Amino acid sequence: MADTTTTSANPDHTDTSVRYRLWLMMFLEYAAKGLWFPLASVFMVESVADGGLGFSPAEKGWIIAISSAVGATCAPFICRLCDKRFDTARFLGVLLLCVGVLKIVTAQQTTYQAWMILAVAFSILYVPTIALTNSLSMSHLADPKNEFSRVRVWGTIGWIAAGWGFSMIWLQTGLQFQWLPPFLKGDPHPDSISRTIDSVTVAGIVCIGYGLYCTLALPRTPPKASDKQFNFGEAFSLFRHRSFGVMMFVALMLSVVHMIYFIQMGSFLKTAGLEPQNVMPAMSLGQFSEIAMLAALGPMLARLGFRWTMVIGAGSFAFRYFLFSLDLPLGAYVTAQLLHGICFGCFYASAFIYADRLAPPTLRHTAQAMFGFVMYGIGPLIAGQVNKMLAAAATKGGGQLDMPGYSFFWQWTAAIALVATVLLAILFRDETDTDGAKAAGKEGAV
Repeated sequence: MADTTTTSANPDHTDTSVRYRLWLMMFLEYAAKGLWFPLASVFMVESVADGGLGFSPAEKGWIIAISSAVGATCAPFICRLCDKRFDTARFLGVLLLCVGVLKIVTAQQTTYQAWMILAVAFSILYVPTIALTNSLSMSHLADPKNEFSRVRVWGTIGWIAAGWGFSMIWLQTGLQFQWLPPFLKGDPHPDSISRTIDSVTVAGIVCIGYGLYCTLALPRTPPKASDKQFNFGEAFSLFRHRSFGVMMFVALMLSVVHMIYFIQMGSFLKTAGLEPQNVMPAMSLGQFSEIAMLAALGPMLARLGFRWTMVIGAGSFAFRYFLFSLDLPLGAYVTAQLLHGICFGCFYASAFIYADRLAPPTLRHTAQAMFGFVMYGIGPLIAGQVNKMLAAAATKGGGQLDMPGYSFFWQWTAAIALVATVLLAILFRDETDTDGAKAAGKEGAV
């Protein structure tokens, strides 16, 4: 049975063993998806003759968009159920064991219909785990405001390690050192396309091991609600706080342009002159800056507070897209990838922490899931339509985006991010009480 102790004799210091367990939890949470998700855009659309699934780009888009939206929509309900009735670690374990089985079954499927159904089922079960790992971490940290970012950074490390490690070991031969990420690069394996689908099976195995780890090793986090009746309407009480409503609205605007970044960046860099094989290494610079930013986030929040830290993050979105809209050397566009860490760390990670501090212990999981609903559900759905409209306007109704077209495209995304930044700076005010929030955090720990 897992230890239920969360802090040492010093109430302001998180127990070392608990901290290490949370680090490994976060590493496995994102490694499980980092193994297969970046490769999905490859094996889904490659022809069956070459070892892929042969789906059309539209079918690939629908699988990703619909499953993400359904999962994000269901997540607040599932997390509210956990808030009310279940120990978080064991609930996580059950969800992940089911996810693992689903991924192994999915890897054996070859039809669009089967992948769509199983992708939706996966998302319903997996998306809530993102919110639950956030809230579980903050429940067991003595000082979440300063310590959570150092836990969350292990998720980014897990994503990078899993994706790079699988590609190096299973998809390449004759690895040699290079200066650009991922630092070791070799020749593609003769069956590299068909082997990419194996990443789904490996992810399933990792999820099963991860689920057992959650059940057996994570500290217990029993439900905090004394009333076991399920009333999802309680979750909307958070919107009585103006700061929460402002943060959610700004998060929606930024999530739209954040998803557009992932939709267009690969094509943009290739159009700007970057060789295709260097697109992923160039974008990986964003993950490295994210690690650095998350490591520095605690002291930054202590010095600047939530409002201005999140404003810096939101403003970095606008600045990044503004740079992309200018006629600059290719190296400038590649260097601008480093702004991703500031965007994610200063805004999104800070928002996760703020939602936890604002929510009472009985709504912690639900608050995280509601933010995830905006970030992973509504935002990506709107992003697809905004991307389509901007691309059509930039190309006058059709064709591929060229550099002048991208200039127009990024000007509009920069404008959206700038409006979000101004709204956040003007309307957001921190409504958490430092002492009260800290007491609530200790009350939530078991």
